[in-house]
Amino acid sequence: MSFPSDEMDDIVNDFIAEASEGLESLDQKFIELEKNPGDTGLLNDIFRSIHTIKGAAGFLGFQQMVEVTHVTEDVLNKLRKGEIAVDAGIMDAILESVDLIKVILNNIREKNGRTEDASGTISLLTRILSFVRADTETPAAIETEQAAPAPVEAPKAEEPVTESAPNPVDLPKTEPGADKVVDIPRLEAKPQAAEAKQQKDEGGGKEKEQSIRVDIERLDSVLNLAGELVLSRNRLMRLGSRLPETDAEEELVSHVNEAIAQLDLVTTDLQLAVMKMRMQPIAKVFNKFPRMVRDLARQNNKEVELVIRGEETELDKTVIEELGDPLVHLIRNALDHGMETPEERVAAGKPRCGTVSLSAYQEGRHIIVSIAEDGRGMNPVHIKNSAVEKGLLTEDEAGRLSNKDALNLIFIPGFSTAKKVSNISGRGVGMDVVKTNITRINGSIDIDSEVGRGTTITFSLPLTLAIIQALTVDAGGEVYGIPLSTVIENIRVADCDIKTVDSREVIQIRDRVYPVVRLGALVSGNVTTAQSEWKYIVLIGIGEKRFGILVDRLHGQEEIVMKSMGEYLKGTEGIAGACITGDGNVILILDLAGLMQAAQRSYAF
Repeated sequence: MSFPSDEMDDIVNDFIAEASEGLESLDQKFIELEKNPGDTGLLNDIFRSIHTIKGAAGFLGFQQMVEVTHVTEDVLNKLRKGEIAVDAGIMDAILESVDLIKVILNNIREKNGRTEDASGTISLLTRILSFVRADTETPAAIETEQAAPAPVEAPKAEEPVTESAPNPVDLPKTEPGADKVVDIPRLEAKPQAAEAKQQKDEGGGKEKEQSIRVDIERLDSVLNLAGELVLSRNRLMRLGSRLPETDAEEELVSHVNEAIAQLDLVTTDLQLAVMKMRMQPIAKVFNKFPRMVRDLARQNNKEVELVIRGEETELDKTVIEELGDPLVHLIRNALDHGMETPEERVAAGKPRCGTVSLSAYQEGRHIIVSIAEDGRGMNPVHIKNSAVEKGLLTEDEAGRLSNKDALNLIFIPGFSTAKKVSNISGRGVGMDVVKTNITRINGSIDIDSEVGRGTTITFSLPLTLAIIQALTVDAGGEVYGIPLSTVIENIRVADCDIKTVDSREVIQIRDRVYPVVRLGALVSGNVTTAQSEWKYIVLIGIGEKRFGILVDRLHGQEEIVMKSMGEYLKGTEGIAGACITGDGNVILILDLAGLMQAAQRSYAF
C-alpha cells in the first residue's frame, strides 16, 4: 500500500507525536516498576507502549527503531513471564534502550538520515535474554556492567545553559519542533496513526478522530482576535455605564445594557476557550524528573525518592516551556548540595532514603510550584561568608542582611558554596538561570530553609501570558499598568510612613523593611506628586526580590491585552508594552524586572 507524499507526511508526523507522548510517560513508569517489580499491570502497560511503537515503526519502514524496540520488547516479555527479575542492572539496560529510541525518533523528526550505532545496546539486551531466571538473581557480570551505564549521546538541538553539557537524561528540554504545533487534548484514546490510516483505507475504520493537530501560529492568531474582542467589550461596557447620564430613552438604555451583558458573557467564554487550547498539564515537565532523580542518585551513591503531586495542574504552553530549566537546576542542586549520603542521614537520625517533593496547584490566577527536600538545609551564615569571600558583598553589607535575605544571595550570578566542582553543580552557574527564567514570565520566588531539616523553594507563576490582569495606577500625572501577577498587596500610606536610611527610602510593613521606589521619578523623571495626604505603596515581588512602588492613585484592576511597542521603542527599559484601556486611552505596561534593574542603579538597593 502506498500513500501520496502529503498524506505520508501526516502519518509520520502523527507517529512522531504519539511516540513522543508514549516515551515521555515511560520514564516515570520504569521508576515505578523498579520500586514495585511485582506490578504485573504496570509491566503490561509498558510492554504495550513499546509494542505499539514497534508496530507503527515497522509499518512506516523505520527499521532501526524496529530492531531496538523488538529486543527491548523481548526483555519486557520475559519480565512479564517472571523468567527474569527486575533489578537495577536490567533497568539500566532498558532505560539505555529507551534513550536510544528517543534519539532515533529525533533523527526521524529532523529527517537527517542519521543511523545510530545500536550494536552495544542490542548486544547488552540480548545477553540479558540469555539468562532465564529460575530462583537465582541476574548474574553479577550483568549487574556490574550496568552499575554506571554510559548514556546514549543525544543530538545537540541547542546549546545547554550550564557550562558542562549534562547527560541527555538530565535535561527535560522541549522536543525540537514542539514550538510549532500544540496538541489539543483528546477526549478519548485513538489508535496509532499508521494503524488507523490502514484501517480507514481498508474500509474497516469506523472510529472518529477526537483530536486534531493545530499549528501554534493559528492558535496565537485566534488568541489575538479574542484579545481585540476583549478590548471592544471593555470599551462598550465603559460607554454603557455612561448612557444613564445622557438623554437616551430608558428602554434604549436597557436594551443596550442587555446587549453589552450578553457580549461580555460570550467574550469571556470565548477567551477562556481559546486560552484552554494553549493550556497543557504540568506533567509534561514533571514526568521527566523521576528518571533524572534516579540516575543522579545512583551516580552519587545516594538514596532519594521523588514524590510528585498536582501533575494534572494546567499552565499556558509558553509558561511551561520556561519552567523546565529552573526545575532542572533546582533538582540537580537538591541532590548534589542538599541531600546527604545514606550514612550521613542515619548518623543525623534521619531515614536512609531522602525525599524530594515536586508539587503544583492553582491559587487564584496563579500556579504555585514548589520543590522541597529534607536534606541539609542552607546555612545563612555560610552563604554570607561565601558571598564576602567571592567579593560579591562587603562584610558590612553582609552583616546587615537578614537570614531570609541571605538565602536569596544564591541567585547572584557566579555564586556557589560548593567546596569542589562536580559534573552536576558547583560552578556558580544555574541559580541565576532560575531567577532569569522565572522573572521573564513575571513569576516570583520564595525560599524557606532550615539547617538540618531541608529547603523549600516556591514559584508563583501566572496562568497565562496572553491576556493578563493589570493594576492601573497614577504616578507623576501619567497612568501606568502593572501586571497583577507581580503585585503582592497594596497599602495606603502617609508621607511620614516613608523613612530614609543611608540615603535610601524604605518603609516598614509589619515586621519587614522594604526599599521604596517613586514611580513618577523613575519612569518619567517627574518628581512632582499629586497634592494629597495619602499615597499608595504597591508591594512588588520579582524573582526573589521584594520592593514597594510609591504611586499617587490606584485606578483599579483591568483585563488587558498587551501590544508590542514596535521597532522604534522596542527594548525600552522598564516598559513591557502598551494597551488600550476601556476608555480608549493608550497606557504603558511596566516591565517590573527592567524597572527593578533601573531602580537598583538609581536607588542602590
